[in-house]
Order: sequence, then structure tokens, then C-alpha cells
Amino acid sequence: MSAIPTLLKAALPSIPVVNQLPGVKKAPVDGFTGLTRTRPPVTVERDAVEAYAAVCGFPTKDVVPLPYPHLLVFDLQMAIMSDPAFPAPAIGTVHLENSITQHRPIAIGESLSVAASVAAPVPHAKGLVYEFRTAITAGDELVWEETSAYLRRGKGNDGASYGAVLPEAPTSGISWPLPADLGRRYAGVSGDANPIHLYPITAKALGFPRQIAHGMWTMARCVAALENRLPDAVRVDVAFKKPVLLPGTVVFGSTADDQGYAFGLTSPSGKPHLAGRTTAL
Repeated sequence: MSAIPTLLKAALPSIPVVNQLPGVKKAPVDGFTGLTRTRPPVTVERDAVEAYAAVCGFPTKDVVPLPYPHLLVFDLQMAIMSDPAFPAPAIGTVHLENSITQHRPIAIGESLSVAASVAAPVPHAKGLVYEFRTAITAGDELVWEETSAYLRRGKGNDGASYGAVLPEAPTSGISWPLPADLGRRYAGVSGDANPIHLYPITAKALGFPRQIAHGMWTMARCVAALENRLPDAVRVDVAFKKPVLLPGTVVFGSTADDQGYAFGLTSPSGKPHLAGRTTAL
């Protein structure tokens, strides 16, 4: 699926007048029970994996980086968000949390089937959360799962307690300088060409002072820093905090605990960008 037409379709529900047209107008949230999308089996290609690994800091291997399969489901998530039956416009919906479970490493050359679904939203103090769930199988074997939580801001529920409780990680560690073109480089390997990640002018049009790093890049870069210490079967949970402005510098810190690693990404002054943990399975 081409990223640009998909993004254009995703943007239409955010444009006044246009968003009332048949085929664009969003369905009301009341009564929404969910949507599912699947794709035919896809073969994991070495060139695509190595391009992703280079942008995200992973070494070259014969198995894919743990977060890589997210790229195989991204277009399905966008197709669901762009469907008029999905109540929330994609533009302005915030990626809040992400959880990946790798049951075993996926080899380059494997053929995988991908299914993505979303159910009715759950309450949040700042609006509603849509949980997109992914299942990736090799034949009949479930090899990889993901839950991506997206927040649509609006009338919230003060009593809602949504959100993962993640352990604290050191706020000092390795500094990573990030170039201005990082969002464009990640968009080139992931297909996620959201304008907030590309250029200052496109980010400013959507309310940011300049372009920001992809949340899934920040997750991937953290996992890359830990990957040689992680078991084959592992779960990685992250919560996205403040956006990372590009260019900029971030600081990665981690500490071992009885389940795996607690890790985090902060600004040099200690403001949180990402909190995460790994859990051995």
C-alpha cells in the first residue's frame, strides 16, 4: 500500500466540510464494536530488514530485529483508521503505549501472515483509547504479537486509570545525538510518512515547533541497545511521553531487575521521552 495516498485518505476526516462527505465522514463512536484487516502471507526480505536495522541501530543478523514486524502491520492499522466506520480521524490520534511479545525470533526469508484488529475504545482521563492488536503467524504458529494503544483526545473520564505501570530507569547513561533528517530516514524504511516527522514546516502545520522522531523509532533504538541481552522469548512494553524534537539529543538509561530490564529515554535535562521494560517469557 502506498504511504502517501493512505495518509491523504487518513487526513480527509480532519478537513472541515470535506469531513462531512459520504465515504469520508466518520461513524459515531457509540455502537462501534471493532474492525479487522488481514494481509496475504508476506516473505521477510533481507534488504528491507537491513535498511531498517541500519536506521534503528541493530546489527546485521539472519533474524529480524524484535520491533521490525510492526512495519508489516502499519498499513493495516492505517487502513482501519482510514475506514469511515472507525470513529476517530487518524490525524491527531496519539500513539500512547506499545507492547510487543516475541514468542521466538523470526528468520529472514520466512513467510508470515498478519492480522490486525481494534475493538471498542476504552475510557481514558483525556479521552478514549483504541487498542490495536496484531497477530503474526508462520503457518499455524503464533510468533509475534503487538498491542498499540492510540489516544483520541476529547471528553475524558476522570475515574479512568488507563496506562501501564512501568519501573523507573536511570536518567543518565548514553547520549545519542539525533539528526534533523531522522524522521525522513525512518519514514523511508517504515512507510510512516506522517508530516509531523518530516520537516519543520509540515510539523508546524500540525502544532509542533519542528519535526519529531517517530515513537516506534525511539522504541526500536532502545531495544537495539539491549537486544544482545534479551532472551528469544520476550515482551517489551513502552509508554511514550514527551515528543523528541529533531535535531536533538536524547539520553538512554537501563537497569536490570528480576524480570529483565527497565529502560528509559530522556532529554539531557531529564525530561522523559519514553519509559519501558522487558520481561523474559
